[in-house]
Amino acid sequence: MNPFKIDYKPLDEHIMDMKKMYPKAYDKAKTSPYTKTRVILLNGTEFESCWFMHQFARNCDNDEIKKELAVVRAQEQMQQKRLACLKPINESILETTIAYEQLAIDLTATLAQREKDKTVKKALDFALLEDFDHLYRFSNLLSLDKKEDAAPLVGKFTEITPGRPTIAHHRYPKDNIKPHINAQKADLFTKLVASTITAAEQQTMNYYMNISQWYKNDLGRKLYAEIAMVEEEHVSQYESLKDPTCTWLEQWVMHEYLECYLYYSAMQEEKDAYIKSIFEDHFNMEVSHLNKAVELLKKHENTDYKKVIGTNGDFPEPLTLGTNKQYVREILERTVTLTGNREDYIDVYSLPTDADFFNYQKIVIPTENDVPSHLVIEKAIAKLGKDYRYEDKKNPVKELQDRTSDNTTIGRTNKA
Repeated sequence: MNPFKIDYKPLDEHIMDMKKMYPKAYDKAKTSPYTKTRVILLNGTEFESCWFMHQFARNCDNDEIKKELAVVRAQEQMQQKRLACLKPINESILETTIAYEQLAIDLTATLAQREKDKTVKKALDFALLEDFDHLYRFSNLLSLDKKEDAAPLVGKFTEITPGRPTIAHHRYPKDNIKPHINAQKADLFTKLVASTITAAEQQTMNYYMNISQWYKNDLGRKLYAEIAMVEEEHVSQYESLKDPTCTWLEQWVMHEYLECYLYYSAMQEEKDAYIKSIFEDHFNMEVSHLNKAVELLKKHENTDYKKVIGTNGDFPEPLTLGTNKQYVREILERTVTLTGNREDYIDVYSLPTDADFFNYQKIVIPTENDVPSHLVIEKAIAKLGKDYRYEDKKNPVKELQDRTSDNTTIGRTNKA
């Protein structure tokens, strides 16, 4: 598939009316977990597009470009609202959160297994274990507050068991910044990976940052706030991978190309005919958006889109979302004790005692009882007799197998 070889409509023919913008919501009890995650991923991609174009407009002194940005941005907003409202009214904050974390796990694992750039792959594998642990913490909150089992929500496609404990995720901010790719030399898929995972994690960060204040009790409010801070770290890590030397117009072309690719991928997988029709409609809109960005790139910078994409425009193999249980287990077993260390990662046992990581931990975490991600497990154990888990077999890390005590040292201290 090549989006540059498809006939497309003028931008104004894609403007939606209010009725079209408010779709029929999916049935939360019948809809596939991966349909829900695709909706979240594309919702986040639209949000990222809108955010990017606002930033572009604020840094642009060309009236023509600003006006075209306004037209495309308004349509991206329409798409985002349409996707967001596919979520039904009766789906709770926590139920939606479980889907967010399942997306984070299976998207990250899928991308990591296809990624050839070592720096990008290491970043994906590192954050994978943290999102994996977030699913476990939120699932225990769901069990505590709603008496609900999270396993059916993930379709039993994703295990729910501790990863690198969330208490260990709080790092000195400089340790989250990694070397960026070279857009002129990087593989097209690598460029798409950096943009996709940045958009997905940013969506999760924004959701948690804003939803924290609306949760019904203090423990939940605190847990969302804590994990939102970790998602900030993930966004910082992933956005640092993107090449900042690209011009604004080059970045815009890549944003639109990415949206085309993701909608096309979703169209290939989606079994729900109604939701698939929305993906197809949005794909056609994005082809028009892409061609407008390419037109402006050529006009104002005399740059051909092939320089940005790096190929003639053919999509890589479509992105699929599915179970990754064994891969997650392998990464967990091998890398649970890693932490960030400036441009790379290091086993926490190798860090000197005066490392920024340990100093930052002392400031942010005076005592373990101040940490919501730890308290939610302690409260679950106290109330239920053991933590909530969905495992095919025991956790691959021996220190994380005890269901009556939350481990707060692994990946966090340099004492064995």
